[in-house]
Amino acid sequence: MHFKPTEIMKNITLAILSLTFIFGSVVAKPNKPKTKKKPKIEVCFVLDTTGSMGGLIEGAKQKIWSIANEMISTKPVPDIKFGLIGYRDRGDQYVTQVHDLTDDVDEIYGKLMKFQAQGGGDTPESVNQALHESVEKMSWSKSRKVLKMVFLVGDAPPHMDYQDDVKYPAVCKMAVKKDLIINTIQCGTMSSTTPIWKKIAQLAEGEYVAIQQSGGVVAITSPYDEAISKCNARLGGTVCVYGSAWEQQSALKKNSLALSAPAEAAADRVTFNSMQKLDGASSYKVITGDQDLVALFEEKKLNWDEVDEKKLPENLKKMSQKEREAHLQKQITERRAVQSELDDLLKKRQTFVLAEKKRLAEAGKGDGFDAKVSEIIQTQAARKGLR
Repeated sequence: MHFKPTEIMKNITLAILSLTFIFGSVVAKPNKPKTKKKPKIEVCFVLDTTGSMGGLIEGAKQKIWSIANEMISTKPVPDIKFGLIGYRDRGDQYVTQVHDLTDDVDEIYGKLMKFQAQGGGDTPESVNQALHESVEKMSWSKSRKVLKMVFLVGDAPPHMDYQDDVKYPAVCKMAVKKDLIINTIQCGTMSSTTPIWKKIAQLAEGEYVAIQQSGGVVAITSPYDEAISKCNARLGGTVCVYGSAWEQQSALKKNSLALSAPAEAAADRVTFNSMQKLDGASSYKVITGDQDLVALFEEKKLNWDEVDEKKLPENLKKMSQKEREAHLQKQITERRAVQSELDDLLKKRQTFVLAEKKRLAEAGKGDGFDAKVSEIIQTQAARKGLR
C-alpha cells in the first residue's frame, strides 16, 4: 500500500496533535491557583444574667459589634462564629438559655438584646451547668486549626452541692480535649468567686481578668455618628427580603434592630459588615445571613433564572419581571452610593475611636469588659498565627 506524501504528513501531524493533547492534559497540565482557606475563630459568651449583672449585660449589648470588629481585624481576615449562653440558677425563670454558634452575627445580637438581668439575689449560681453546656452543646469545629474560645462572665461562684451537675474541673478537662480555651471574667470583687474563676482559667488554658461590677464599659461617641446613622437608615431601605415567610420575618427583625441600635453599636455594626465584603462584590451586606435579595445578587449567589417566586416579598410578587429587575437595580445602585459615602465616614470614625481608646487607656479607664475581651482575643489569636 502506498501513501501520498501529503497523506503521510497529514497522519504525522494528527499523531503529533494527539500526543500533544494527551501529554498536555495529563503531564503538563498547569496547576490551578489554590484558594486559600480563611482561618476561623469561634467564640461562646457564657453570661450570668441575674439581677446584679445588669450593667455588664447592657454594656455587652453596646459592644458586641466592637468585639466582632476586633476579631476580624486580625490578619488573615478570619471567618467568625458567635455562640451565647445566659445562665441563672434553679428556681429562677430559667437555668440556661443556649444559642448555638452561628456566623449570623445579627441573629446573635438579636438574642443578646432579649437578655435581661433578673432573678438571683443569692449565691451561688448554676455556673457548672452553663459551662458544661458551652463545651458540649455548642457545634464546635473539630479542627485544631480553629481558635475556639469560651468567655465565662459572672460575679458569683458555682453551686458545688448539685449532685447531678458536671463540676467545673471535669468540664475543663473536656474543653482541653477539644482544644477549647476557657477564659474567665470576674465582675466585681466577691472573694468566693476569685479563686474558682482563676482555677477554671488555669485548668482550661485560658486567662483570668477582673473588671468592675458594672462591666466598666465606656461608650465612645464620635462627631461622625449622626451622619453614619442617617446612612444606616438609608441602607435599611435597600433591603429586599427573600426566603420563606419565617426567613423574611427574621430579616425584617434584623433590619429593625439595626435601625434602633445606639449610635456606637450601629456604627460598629456597619464597620463589621464593610469588613466582610466578598471579593468581586460591588457592595457589602446590610444584614447578616442570606435573606436579602440585593446581597444575594451582589455576591453572585443568585440570578433571576434561579429566583424562586414563592420566596419573593409581596411587593415584588405583584410586579412584572421587567419591573422587578428595575426595582432591584434601583436598590443596588442606592446601596452602592450610600456605602461609598460611608467608607469615608467610617475611616474618620475609626481614627477618632482609636485615639479616644488610647486616651482612656492612659487615663486608666481602658479596662472594661470589651477592652479585656479584645486583649485576650488578640493574644490567643496570635497563637494560631493570626495577628
